[in-house]
Amino acid sequence: MAGSTLRIAVRNLGRSPKRTALTLTAIAVAQVGLLSMDGLVNGYVDGIVSAITGPMIGDVQVHHPMWREERALEQTVGGISAALEAIRATPGVEQASARIYAPSLTAAKEDAHIALVVGVDPELEATGVGLLATVPKAELPTEGRVLVGRKLADKMGIGAGAELALIGQAADGSIANDLYIVSGLLHTTVDEVNRSGVVMTTADAQALFALHDQAHEIVVKGSNVVTPEQLSRALGALPLLGGTEILAWRALVPDLAKIIELSKMSSYIILVLVFVAAAAGIANTMLMATFERTRELGMLLALGCEPLRIVRMLTVEAVMLGALGVALGSVIGWALVAVTAHTGLDMSALAGGEMDFAFQGLVLPMKVTPRLECFDVAIGVAAVLFTSLLAAVWPAIHAARLQPMEAMRA
Repeated sequence: MAGSTLRIAVRNLGRSPKRTALTLTAIAVAQVGLLSMDGLVNGYVDGIVSAITGPMIGDVQVHHPMWREERALEQTVGGISAALEAIRATPGVEQASARIYAPSLTAAKEDAHIALVVGVDPELEATGVGLLATVPKAELPTEGRVLVGRKLADKMGIGAGAELALIGQAADGSIANDLYIVSGLLHTTVDEVNRSGVVMTTADAQALFALHDQAHEIVVKGSNVVTPEQLSRALGALPLLGGTEILAWRALVPDLAKIIELSKMSSYIILVLVFVAAAAGIANTMLMATFERTRELGMLLALGCEPLRIVRMLTVEAVMLGALGVALGSVIGWALVAVTAHTGLDMSALAGGEMDFAFQGLVLPMKVTPRLECFDVAIGVAAVLFTSLLAAVWPAIHAARLQPMEAMRA
């Protein structure tokens, strides 16, 4: 019974090859558009998340409760050595590093420039996607040696080997000043560091600004087994972090988190187009096929064919039509994304040739590497199959209600 219904469905789809081909093409094009958009959005979101959770923000940050609002030099997390040890022992933590931020004036010749001194642990920041991941090992900050943001260095007219004077105010009210040698120039995805950053070791920054065993920020990077929100709750339970502010990256940069959510919403617009293309194409094809075969269907009913089998036959035709179209579109769409995934898509032409742009202090890359997940394909397939069933309802009900004698005289 099932085999004969399937054979009849295949035969009927072949009766009007042009109409069937047009419907298959419409569904396939819609599925290709959906997968292309999903791949582009996934790659775009990956780039934003990598920029956010990479060199500067991390997955979770720990601060003094007022640090993000006032950024006062004395608003620090104390007992930083013990705090880092406790954080690193927390399940789900891959890396934790302390940072110091302090405004100062810097000069290499006569003119002084406003700078932001950033104290970091060079060994930790040079790994993975840390702030210094792109810096050659020989240029990493050591005692008395610093890195200077490339844009600040260009403005000052200095390069590696230059002597740099720093002057500011220490946390105890004294004058913070010292001389340092520039070990190299730094270009990172953190725009503020590129424009005004002077990066030194945590020990040098603590000594310069009288911040013994203190830091302004602890950047925590988690493993894939926990979400940033879960990790922030786990860190909040540590006694040594009592009284501090512990936030996941979505709470730290809510505007960027909203951009990510809006980007994902664009896929649903394309999904609606898939629905429309599938529904219009299949409904039109099935209605035309039903009216053209009115006499045939009437004869089948007159010979004792149950109306339920007529319904089943038309439903199988509709589902088969949708399945073939979405399968074709899935293969083509996946292939297109796979090809562009190797080379990436350069979106800089849309931004006047700029290779990256800054937003909220972060440099977001303009090169997107498309990526697809199985869910992206599955949701398009499910949408088309569901739409195929809906599109078959009207023609199937019309066919099942035919009166055999009237249908044969049509």
